[in-house]
Amino acid sequence: MAKKNLLHLATNEMELVDFRIYEMHNGEHYEGVYGINVSKVDGVVEFPDHIFDLPAAPDYVVGTFDLRGEILPLVDLGKWMCVQTDPSRVHKKVIIAKFNNIKIGFIIHEAKRIRRINWKDIEGATFSVSNDNQRGKITGTTRIEDGRTLLILDLEGILDDCNFYDPMKAMINEDGSQREVPKFSGTALILDDSLIARKLLRTSLKDAGFDIVEAVNGEDGIEKLEQLYGQYHDKLGEHLKIIVSDVEMPKMDGFHFAAQIKNDDRFKNIPIVFNSSICDKLSEEKGKEIGAEAYLVKFDAGLFYDEISRILSK
Repeated sequence: MAKKNLLHLATNEMELVDFRIYEMHNGEHYEGVYGINVSKVDGVVEFPDHIFDLPAAPDYVVGTFDLRGEILPLVDLGKWMCVQTDPSRVHKKVIIAKFNNIKIGFIIHEAKRIRRINWKDIEGATFSVSNDNQRGKITGTTRIEDGRTLLILDLEGILDDCNFYDPMKAMINEDGSQREVPKFSGTALILDDSLIARKLLRTSLKDAGFDIVEAVNGEDGIEKLEQLYGQYHDKLGEHLKIIVSDVEMPKMDGFHFAAQIKNDDRFKNIPIVFNSSICDKLSEEKGKEIGAEAYLVKFDAGLFYDEISRILSK
């Protein structure tokens, strides 16, 4: 019964808001098709009447605007992706997105529909994006009707590019001194399709003394686990101390990955921590119900180390 319930929770599906940015390519009009996880969307609003300057911001951060008394940064997605938008499309909308506990408005031309897509049908974008300017900004692709390709944006890259937050800020004490990094031993397995997120996790866990094994999605994570089991067999738990996994990943998402390994007697006792940009309560509850020891919103180094220490001290 437990196995059935876990797999029922982890459907390996996501819902995307399908939106469009009308572009120009070599003088031709082009409809760019993009997607963002519904869990990150607070709504779609009309383009604001008033935009306030944000000094020293990159050109794709057009300023800030007032949304019902809340001041939010406004990002031009077309400029961030280095695409030329269609000048004839003057009507614009704004997607309000919340992730990594930060709320941002993104300028688009049109929001089309909600799509439910299986992660198996989503390809990682490493070799799928021909435009070099978009590499690292597209986290996945999937085919839709008429043979068109929908691009899933790695919006966390905007936070990194704009320095909207400092993930290591919590490691500075009030007196300005550096907080001590806890020390561990053994191996940590990290799963994340984002180059930026993997680099941050790799550095943080290495600084804490772990050897690192990396995977780019749930399927790759299971392959890495099988390789580690082939190396250590029943002593795997003495070497692999923790798994840190993203939720949104092509081919197999973090929830489905966790459900699979929690149903496998060889791996079920290895602690899992979800490290996700999705900051809604439902996702956190689902992660805990599947069996994760913690659900963290990317990325607060102090909280991350505190949770790793708590889990490994049990």
